[in-house]
Amino acid sequence: MELFGRRAETAALDRLLDRAADRAGAGLVLWGEPGIGKTTLLEYAVSAASDATVLRCRGTRMEAGLAFAALHELLWPVLDGLETLAAPQAAALRGALGMSRDPANRFLIGTAVLSLLSGLARERPVLVVVDDAQWVDEASAHCLGFVARRVATEPVAVLLTGHEDPASGPWEGLPALEVGGLADEDARQLVTAIVPGVDAALVDRTVQAAGGNPLALHELPALERETDGEATLTPSGNPVPVGPRLRQAFCVRGEGLKPSTRALLLLAAAEGRGDRHVVHRAGANWGVDTSTWDEALRSGLLRTSGARLEFRHPLIPAALYDSAPFPDRQAAHRALAAALPHSATMERAWHLAAAADGPDEDVATLLQHAAEECLRRSAGSMAARTLCRAAELSPEPADAARRLAAAARAAWDAGDAKVARQLLEDAERLGGVLPVVRLSGGLRGILEFAYGMSERAHHYLACDMAVVPETRRAVELGTVAVRAAWSAGRSDLQQEALQRLRAVNTDGDSEVSGLMPVLRDWWSCYDLAGELPPPTPDLASDAVGRLGTVAWELLPPVPLVQAWGLDRGLLDVLRVQAAQLRRRHELTALALVLAQIAILDTAAGRWGAAEAAAAEGLRLAEEVGADHLAMQSRSCLGAMAAARGESHAVDEHTSRMLRVSAPRGVRALSASAYWLRGRAALFDGRPQKALSDLLCLVESGHEASHATIALLAAVDTVEAAVQVGSSDVAVAQVVMVQEWAQRTGATWARTASHRLRALVQGGSAAEVSFRAALNVAGAAAQPFEYARTRLLYGEWLRRARRRADASTQLAAAAETFDRLGADPLRVRALREQALTDRGSAPRVTDPPTAAGLTAQELRVAQLAADRLTNREIAAQLLISPRTVGHHLANVYPKLGITSRRELARIDFAGDLRLS
Repeated sequence: MELFGRRAETAALDRLLDRAADRAGAGLVLWGEPGIGKTTLLEYAVSAASDATVLRCRGTRMEAGLAFAALHELLWPVLDGLETLAAPQAAALRGALGMSRDPANRFLIGTAVLSLLSGLARERPVLVVVDDAQWVDEASAHCLGFVARRVATEPVAVLLTGHEDPASGPWEGLPALEVGGLADEDARQLVTAIVPGVDAALVDRTVQAAGGNPLALHELPALERETDGEATLTPSGNPVPVGPRLRQAFCVRGEGLKPSTRALLLLAAAEGRGDRHVVHRAGANWGVDTSTWDEALRSGLLRTSGARLEFRHPLIPAALYDSAPFPDRQAAHRALAAALPHSATMERAWHLAAAADGPDEDVATLLQHAAEECLRRSAGSMAARTLCRAAELSPEPADAARRLAAAARAAWDAGDAKVARQLLEDAERLGGVLPVVRLSGGLRGILEFAYGMSERAHHYLACDMAVVPETRRAVELGTVAVRAAWSAGRSDLQQEALQRLRAVNTDGDSEVSGLMPVLRDWWSCYDLAGELPPPTPDLASDAVGRLGTVAWELLPPVPLVQAWGLDRGLLDVLRVQAAQLRRRHELTALALVLAQIAILDTAAGRWGAAEAAAAEGLRLAEEVGADHLAMQSRSCLGAMAAARGESHAVDEHTSRMLRVSAPRGVRALSASAYWLRGRAALFDGRPQKALSDLLCLVESGHEASHATIALLAAVDTVEAAVQVGSSDVAVAQVVMVQEWAQRTGATWARTASHRLRALVQGGSAAEVSFRAALNVAGAAAQPFEYARTRLLYGEWLRRARRRADASTQLAAAAETFDRLGADPLRVRALREQALTDRGSAPRVTDPPTAAGLTAQELRVAQLAADRLTNREIAAQLLISPRTVGHHLANVYPKLGITSRRELARIDFAGDLRLS
């Protein structure tokens, strides 16, 4: 294959293929304007990959509305490989490809395709070629994007072409290469090769007009000859845009054919899928015979391969279709619909919709059935678009509103909240607010809760639960109403919504009524008045299984469940729910559940799993534009960053959280951000800053005021208050935790109550409290907090000069912090241990230098350099202010300085010299 001027592009393709052969697969998107030569580069790659299995498909405008159409074309040659897949994957892929009526799940479909390609690649490398990716149906595009981002360790290359820069959408994150026009000299060589002996003046005019577009360089010489030069330049002498010129060239070709051949070309263009049998049947009444087919093939516009039809270039069918009169296009679509089997609901519906020139209830009904088929195949976005077209064709406004409301629900389930909002507004204009609330199942409140103002969401949800007809939906809306009030930090609205929720009569729904005893037990978490019995901490396995199948809306938020000490049962439920949501490809709900799983895994010391879940939840939430859910994942990532001493990450996460939560009144998120900042400052040795942030959680009217978060953060607030000497604050917080521990019996609260009491007590009573905290049954199930208790106890023991006991506690704490990667507290524990037993304790990574500072002097000097007062340093290091002064008196002469101002200029990260 001879290419002109494509050295950079072919080199990139060669690298892609070489890497795939070395089991370092990747994807690449070639993009540029129509006719720029992308398909030719694909052909180069196919010919260069002679030892590979090549799978190909091409997007078409007609099939862009058919879920998994491109995937069907791509995998058709290797469908026998489905037998090698795991049963769930094989079933999901068969359902997607229309080979069975099994429900299709996008995640399983993606993994099935990846497994299928991986299996093929065990024998020889695999090259996946997708031309005109901009017209690939959305379901296939998301699947292929999923695959292309996961072949890094497989001998698989995925090569795509498209018109636009793939910076966003299904191909986001894949390497991309823009294909530009040919240089003038390369363009001249191409024209000369196409038309041997061509006139030099025609070559110059063609090169000038084509702008480096290879397809234009192919077609314009012939077009100029056929139109006597009138088509190449406009009357002003300026080049005509490439697209219109090429369209004109193809139309001129078609105009020279007999009417039945032009009809055949129009049928093929309108059919769009390349099914020769369907086009043949549709042309039976149009005078299409063997001679017609012969002329169409001789024209060079159309070619066949077995039962497949293909135009020479995608611009050809677009030009022929767009230039045909609308009545001819209508007739073509009707003929194609009649030629399709009755089971081809989606294809028939869209052909008839394309033929409709006004309202048509029959076609709208057929489109509605097609949308229901899309929903069964987890193609929610396609279902939404299909229902929108059905609404456009609905004669009655009420029917249009009903279909738009259903489209909004489909878009929401597919994770497209922006589209769902717009569709709801359109439906409300046609059918009114309350009818649309009934039809959409109260979707407006759910959308507001996930993306908007918490108090407004509560208002919608509390009102709409009385409007929706289904009992189950009313219960879901009522639960989210309570949750929205909790998020807003509005205890009055929370109690009001809880009363409404408890008043819902579920006797008419056996499934919901069977769950009510368990659900009411969970909902007791919201009760602020103490009217309900407290929830029980343990769930039977059958209850976990049943709750795992219910909507996420029915369960309270994780921080509230943590406060009540019910997290163990909830984690089992959420894992079941996550599996269900993955199977149904409900991305928005999955993002929420993953964020909550991450919080529970963090508390349980499974930080690797927590980080993975939070990162996936954040990615999914950002993909669907769910700001609130993204911030929940950021909260979990920020908590781990604070413990690890990653201050920049904490600042990034909390700043983004507050940008979303503060303007919308989501106080639960704002409070979490302030808590993370306070905790990071505490671990970094800045107790005054920590206390400043943490007190915002209990400051009435503050944007971060939130009772639940303040309760959970009390362990940090008390420690910071003790270090800065704010005894009043510390005592008040201890009382709050003690009262909560007495009310709930939660393990964390009982542990925290003992630990915090030890911090504010003196003498032997402190040791009693420390030991009581460590001995609470189940306390060790939260290893990070358990290690913090051991650290504080070890520090107390060192001050009491019980070095052996102190060393035991400090070593255990340091080991846990090291395992979790909590470096600031690990260093603190090791330093304390160094002071306890210099002979055997492990040394910290930053020992004293030639300046001769002891470990304690170095700590005092660093804190003084950070502008802490002697009293603040003493509170943090648990020594007296007089001892701090003594250490500083030793530090100054060793460093050769005389003041704190000079101390602030010491290079503590280097050689302890003045900078």
